[in-house]
Amino acid sequence: MNRQIRPGVDRAIAPAAGVTRQGQPLSYNRAPAPDLAPWIGRFYVTVVDAPADHALQCGLLADTACIRVQLRGAWTAQTRDGLCALGRAALVFGPNTRRMAVGVTGSFTSVGAVLRPGAGHALARLPEAELADRFTTVDALGLDPEQWLGLFDPGDTPEQWCQAMEQALRTLIAWRGTPEPEAISARFESAALADPSIAVGEFAQQCGIEQRRLERIVRRDFGMTPKQVLRRARALDMASHLRGVADDAEAETLALRYYDQSHLIREFTALFGMSPRQFMDRPQPLMTLSLETRQARRLEMTERIAPGGIRPWQ
Repeated sequence: MNRQIRPGVDRAIAPAAGVTRQGQPLSYNRAPAPDLAPWIGRFYVTVVDAPADHALQCGLLADTACIRVQLRGAWTAQTRDGLCALGRAALVFGPNTRRMAVGVTGSFTSVGAVLRPGAGHALARLPEAELADRFTTVDALGLDPEQWLGLFDPGDTPEQWCQAMEQALRTLIAWRGTPEPEAISARFESAALADPSIAVGEFAQQCGIEQRRLERIVRRDFGMTPKQVLRRARALDMASHLRGVADDAEAETLALRYYDQSHLIREFTALFGMSPRQFMDRPQPLMTLSLETRQARRLEMTERIAPGGIRPWQ
């Protein structure tokens, strides 16, 4: 784990937000305004230029639902319902139980808001388990797809696009009088980001609730069992390290979350469909962009860096 990491890079693409020291693509992403923090985890803007015929085959493994507005690019996604072709659209993707194969041809622009666990239920009684490894249009959240596609003036900056999303969501939440998501879900999310090695029973005891009640809440708001959520969080942190978008100072801690190398390979392969070595060697710009956004949020939430501060991989 202490060896120098040189993850594969797709040099045909040119991200507008630049790249890490190791050449991995970056998006513009930041935390929401404080009044939206109970429902929204992150905003992001990804603008990538590529040759018109450049076909990128990659994947995503998101730990939360996400509003994704695809403004450019010819997309495909291998969902639970089969292979879907996507164009310009305003969508809400559910969390992933394992890697979802995703492809895009040509230049692409994707803008979005990461939903916190339970936000879909609070906003529209949207069941995370039903949406897991799938997507639907933003109507499911009570949002107007055409309005969202029209939010983004091409002449505006990424920050202005994030502000436009903030205002649209602020209006919806205020109009509906939307309650905040379940407090237990917020605490479990924080635990998964800070220390996914925690035992489920120990967490329930810390919260003063029965483990069965915790499991019901987590299934509803995360779409998975608590053990599956923690297992995925461990793998996502390791994946971020392998792609060079993590704090290298945590390398030993991440490795110690697994009993041994065979345990790591088995768990990692089950979620990503490839070994850690294969994952590191292959160029994976879409996956890396998603992991970088999550790690930036994780380091800010655990106070390893200040909000908006310089990230270790920059």
